[in-house]
Amino acid sequence: MAASSTQTILEHRDTPRHVAVIMDGNGRWAKKRFLPRVMGHRQGLEALEEMCRVCASTGVEYLTVFAFSTENWRRPQDEVSFLMDLFLNALNKRVGKMHENGLRLKIIGDRSRFSDAIRQGIEHAETLTAANTGLTLTIAADYGGRWDILQAANALLREGKSEISEQDLTAKLMLGDAPEPDLFIRTGGETRISNFMLWQMAYAEFYFTDALWPDFNEAQILQAFASFKQRERRFGRTSEQLPPEQQRP
Repeated sequence: MAASSTQTILEHRDTPRHVAVIMDGNGRWAKKRFLPRVMGHRQGLEALEEMCRVCASTGVEYLTVFAFSTENWRRPQDEVSFLMDLFLNALNKRVGKMHENGLRLKIIGDRSRFSDAIRQGIEHAETLTAANTGLTLTIAADYGGRWDILQAANALLREGKSEISEQDLTAKLMLGDAPEPDLFIRTGGETRISNFMLWQMAYAEFYFTDALWPDFNEAQILQAFASFKQRERRFGRTSEQLPPEQQRP
């Protein structure tokens, strides 16, 4: 189980070890170009591939992206259907390239509402890439932070736990084996976390940008990383307690 930011001081790194992203703005990107919203989602998939490439080349070990929330089922049915088809297509046609590049793929969320074809695609992709040692890409699909905490707590109750520790709960979360996110990025101009990884982002550094997700290119990714490098990560301490090399003006 990964170290807890509320119980220990995490390792200092200039480059984030774990980046979490809400990929917002696909629909607005398409609308600005007088295209159907679904075309924005298709272009957003290309932006995700670019994000994976930049993360892998800069030393990021974990990338977790919010692809579809538990609340996104409320969207128009034709858009939901397209997103499911896009997800299945990516699992079937892009996982081979991910595997060749040494990427490990994980999917977190409630799979019960997905079709049999999508569930089979997820299992195949995870099995194929399980032994890879490169970037771990985690896609949160039909996921919510509150749902994640509840499913972890219920798992512990089923085990007969009468008292739950932080370590117990963390181990049962969907990403219980991964380090906590160091950097959270949200594109699209919104400044909220929208029920994403509520437990794990206790001490994440937040970076918000007006750039729409399909436009979030390498230069902008590196700008987000540069912003992270300038943050003082104190974990409850004062600036004066930090080593000189970690103090910021």
